[in-house]
Amino acid sequence: MVRRQVVRLLAAGTLLAAVVGSMYLVANSLEVRYERDVSRMVFNDNVELLEDLRRRTGMGSDSLQRLMMSRPGAQAKGPYVVVSIEDHRLWYRKGDSVLFTTQVATGSGKILESSGSVSRWRFETPRGRLVVVSRDTNPIWVPPDWYYVEEAIRRGLGVVRLYRGEPLTGPNGAVLTVVGSDVVRRVRGEKTAPVEASEGKEIVFGGNLVIPPFGTKQRKYSGVLGAYRLNLGDGYALHGTNKPETIGRSVSHGCVRLRNEDIGWLYANVPIGTPVFIY
Repeated sequence: MVRRQVVRLLAAGTLLAAVVGSMYLVANSLEVRYERDVSRMVFNDNVELLEDLRRRTGMGSDSLQRLMMSRPGAQAKGPYVVVSIEDHRLWYRKGDSVLFTTQVATGSGKILESSGSVSRWRFETPRGRLVVVSRDTNPIWVPPDWYYVEEAIRRGLGVVRLYRGEPLTGPNGAVLTVVGSDVVRRVRGEKTAPVEASEGKEIVFGGNLVIPPFGTKQRKYSGVLGAYRLNLGDGYALHGTNKPETIGRSVSHGCVRLRNEDIGWLYANVPIGTPVFIY
């Protein structure tokens, strides 16, 4: 008798666990689907579908109200930019009208860690509401430290930082130092000359890839960001590219890349202060 009761209890417990597990999976699936669908519906200002989804999923009015308050159309009085990270697409909208749309490249989501240090970078395009804070033509790219770390790993080299007033000594008595705004190489018996550096052709000295000091010409690359840039603050921007084949993919280090003709159109039509909604 006791054995039968134990068996029944175990069976009931197993059934209850299965039911609870199924309920959790259904709820979790609904939540994921809700978040995905809400992102698309918020972008399209589709209030009717939002209300229907709220009723079908039992979502509270408070959370829905917060979502509706964050709609681009509700916050932007004039034209605004919307970027979908998942769809790799940008829209320039005014109310319900689309003034311009094109494909873009967004953050890769990859993580880079510097060997032997605590430096760690995650290359993601930021989500949320940003603003065009400035604009420039023929922007110069100043590579961050992560660029040199990434390049060194790719080439199987070490990394060394060059400081002003602290020359690096290499093989055969060669010296790498900073003179004014130039990184120069000095070799006994030879004329001192500035070192050339550009994207993919960084300074390699003594088996290490060299990180030049900020402010030197060797840490300023032209052409990488295309002809125009719309800055969003914190190092992020909408800009052109010298690699148009990357458009439509998750390959950037956080910025939103556009074809040069597309960023040219935005530069001519999007003023400073324009909201940029990234989701």
